[in-house]
Amino acid sequence: MRSTPPNRPAGHRAWRRIGAAAAAAAALVLAGFGTAVQADAATAPAKVTWTATPCATPKHKGELACNSYRVTGGLTAFQKQQAARTGVTPKAADATTPSGYGPSNLQSAYGLTSAAASNGSGETIAIVDAYNDPNAESDLATYRSYYGLSACTTANGCFKKVSQTGSTTSLPSSDSGWAEEISLDLDMASAICPKCNILLVEATSATMANLGKAVNEAVTLGAKYVSNSYGGSESSSDTSYDSSYFNHPGVAITVSAGDSGYGAEYPAASKYVTAVGGTALKTSSTTRGWTETVWKTSSTEGTGSGCSSYDAKPSWQTDTGCSKRTISDVSAVADPATGVSVYDSYGVTAGWYTFGGTSASSPIIAGVYALAGTPSSSSYPASFPYAKAGTSALNDVTSGNNGSCSTSYLCTAQSGYDGPTGWGTPEGVSAFTG
Repeated sequence: MRSTPPNRPAGHRAWRRIGAAAAAAAALVLAGFGTAVQADAATAPAKVTWTATPCATPKHKGELACNSYRVTGGLTAFQKQQAARTGVTPKAADATTPSGYGPSNLQSAYGLTSAAASNGSGETIAIVDAYNDPNAESDLATYRSYYGLSACTTANGCFKKVSQTGSTTSLPSSDSGWAEEISLDLDMASAICPKCNILLVEATSATMANLGKAVNEAVTLGAKYVSNSYGGSESSSDTSYDSSYFNHPGVAITVSAGDSGYGAEYPAASKYVTAVGGTALKTSSTTRGWTETVWKTSSTEGTGSGCSSYDAKPSWQTDTGCSKRTISDVSAVADPATGVSVYDSYGVTAGWYTFGGTSASSPIIAGVYALAGTPSSSSYPASFPYAKAGTSALNDVTSGNNGSCSTSYLCTAQSGYDGPTGWGTPEGVSAFTG
């Protein structure tokens, strides 16, 4: 799934939702073996499985069935913490109650508790996804109500759903797999920036042309923070996509780095976006109270990173092991074993699910940018964390890897900058201001 087939023109790529699909699991699904089950990351005390549930059959050339990592057995990190606190072991894969990290956990982990309580009013985070989730608003309402967040609805002006052309009535066809993605993205934006408005822009299909038009529409409608949780193999068309869809000064555009381990993907490789890698997040006895390592479940599942084959290195990126654009810039939680709670009801039993993948980390970072305040009109917010590199404004992730590579820091965590986690994870908002 990662590479563009030799007989496919460079402009057509295999796009998938990052949240996301393991190549091996998807291969089983596409080969007709039904739902593929992945073995657990070594971090869990009991066996944990991730069921790769395919999206609808691809509707357009260049699209593949998309999958999402959903914990279906064993105990998540959140459940283990609850068991230690209460002495009661929760039921595994119980959709009646949340089993992943919620807003207070994420705000605590990233030093955002104070900012989330006071910042974000008047800011709009745009979520760009493909196809329609008919239950998006009602599912978001359930999530926010459970966690005590203020209502975010069409009626009160907080929530708006549009097509890639800006229509509120002529929306794309519905798709249960992308609906999961939409629920994940909306919930994470809410968790980090509860006072932000949310604009959901639904592309007609999962092609770069349509998703790119959705990005442009989000900016046209005034969003200063745009989260994208999709990606695919690089191509020679990427530099033209850069200028057509992602060159928006004054707008923080975040993109998932990918879920297939080491290897550059686009649009995370765009020099105009903040590429967001993924970590495993656990509580600890440190002063911070949390610790993180690179997310890696297996040789084919883990956060993306890499060295672009096409995109030029932006001026603010100075690592020397990659002559072009290096992925990632920053990171946040993405490991399904330490995943986040999401409420979803379209195409599944309505209830609480735990998700992982860099689909979680991208909207988290978009939310941090929103808490930090509106970027200046001529700025490229991807550069902001580099100005605070090596300071206490970022939690340096120094252990773990997402595969093997000839230039070690591109796939292995180290002190300072590395590919899988960039400069690290947020510690407050100061690294995300101009």
